[in-house]
Amino acid sequence: MNYSQEAIKKAYDELSKRRDSAAAVQNSRVEEIKRSYPEIYSVYEEILSTKDRLSEVILSRSGDVRGAIERIREGNLALQKRLRELLSGFGYPEDYLDRHYSCPICRDLGVKDGNRCECVTALLDKYAVEEMNRLCSIKLGSFADFDLSYYPERYQYGGSTYNPREIAENHLRYCMEYAKKFPDGCPSLFMLGHTGLGKTFLSGCVARELQQRGFSVAFDLAQNYLHEIEKEHFGRSDGDTVSVLMNADLVILDDLGSELPSNFNAAALYNIINPRLNAGKPIIVSSNLSIEGLSARYDDRIMSRLMGMFKTLRFIGEDIRQIKRRQGIFM
Repeated sequence: MNYSQEAIKKAYDELSKRRDSAAAVQNSRVEEIKRSYPEIYSVYEEILSTKDRLSEVILSRSGDVRGAIERIREGNLALQKRLRELLSGFGYPEDYLDRHYSCPICRDLGVKDGNRCECVTALLDKYAVEEMNRLCSIKLGSFADFDLSYYPERYQYGGSTYNPREIAENHLRYCMEYAKKFPDGCPSLFMLGHTGLGKTFLSGCVARELQQRGFSVAFDLAQNYLHEIEKEHFGRSDGDTVSVLMNADLVILDDLGSELPSNFNAAALYNIINPRLNAGKPIIVSSNLSIEGLSARYDDRIMSRLMGMFKTLRFIGEDIRQIKRRQGIFM
């Protein structure tokens, strides 16, 4: 996909920071060893001088150059072994004085064998998601602010009696654990229930926690994503929303069913959901519609995936916004 110049600059700036950080950590460790363990540092210093000795032999072009190079190589290997033994003997990891890059494949340069390294692509995808999220009006909350007191302990719905507080508490615990262990074993989630029951708030809490852990999370109203995809499809915008959504670690489609029903929107929705499910990348979908209402809008391909490949969290209770208004709390 094509990335913006802003995303590209941010990605390579981050790589530069990573290289500087790796060098700073290594230099600090070398100084520590130099002060505290001069016998280790002397071996380390001799290893560093190998390059100069090799250059001298090669440039001299006298005598048995190949043999001299081999002797230097063998000596260097013996020194490296001695260094590892000394570090280990004093309680340090054997590679303590090495420079540790965030990406050992490209050494935080972003290029390997003339090609873009996967670490750069991951950064570009992250910043592309951040750019898209700027347009979102959904505020990300904290699990600590999820107030269970707005859920009654008894509630009549559909001829049955439920305990919405217990249900909401279970959903809260589940989402907290979901955010904690993500992505290991985390399924796609389908949050169902009438408006104002905390679906958007809880999914936003998950998004906030994952972003703080460094994951890329795309979150917005489903209708906004579908509107952007339609504009791009018909040449009214040059973005690539589908690719951004495919590459994000987690996608949150809020308020599914609020968009205008159309064949294009149904196809676009399927092209978001199905590839991510096939790739094992989770999605969180929320909707205020009932299963019957959703089935009337979407074909079997979409419904079978929502009902068969997502874990369903059903929310029951009274619209919290209405409760707050009665209490004089205006959001």
